[in-house]
Amino acid sequence: MTKTSFSMLNLILQADFVVQLVIIILVGASIFSWATVCDKFFKFRLLKKRSDEFEDLFEQHLNIDQIYDFATKNNNHPLARIFLSCLHEWKNNDVHIVVSKGVEKIDSFKTRLNNAMQIACNKSLQKIEHGLNVLAIIGSITPFVGLFGTVWGIMNSFQSIALSKNTSLAVVAPGIAESLLATAIGLFAAIPAVFFYNVFSAKINHFQERANNFCLTLFNLLSQELDK
Repeated sequence: MTKTSFSMLNLILQADFVVQLVIIILVGASIFSWATVCDKFFKFRLLKKRSDEFEDLFEQHLNIDQIYDFATKNNNHPLARIFLSCLHEWKNNDVHIVVSKGVEKIDSFKTRLNNAMQIACNKSLQKIEHGLNVLAIIGSITPFVGLFGTVWGIMNSFQSIALSKNTSLAVVAPGIAESLLATAIGLFAAIPAVFFYNVFSAKINHFQERANNFCLTLFNLLSQELDK
């Protein structure tokens, strides 16, 4: 057998139909995984840029109405949506009437403000996490799909030995090479998926802390307005 017959393309073309199907599934999963990774990288970069701009504006100690107008026009990131959700609750109530009714009404109003921020924060995080489970599924399943291709290829190798009654390497090598190729492609699909799943999970945890800190800052600011 010539060296060229052991190239990756020839191994795929010479493989059993089941092994070819396994390889196609694994390659498709790998492509989908990398497309998800590229999409998430772009979205996280955009998310960080917009969040930085909004926090910089927020830290300039502008009037709440000025920040509200800016957030209304630029509500394409979680921090702005958290701010708007809280301010909608704030504007839907007459603060002077709330304050005049005593401490219990003020505490109840503060609870509603906090709940509005938390709901908006949770919804935003759910949108950020959308699609991330695809990487987890690919990372956990593809090694076993590749292993199935490996087992099937080895079974074919043993059948070739039985039919030909020849135990030479030339008989069993193609089947073993096909099976090992399925394993390699399975790992090629799984390793990046698991790696980037952990990377994006860490980014989501970091942004969750950032959003929670923003909620606390906004809540303190509005509490000060109530105290006035």
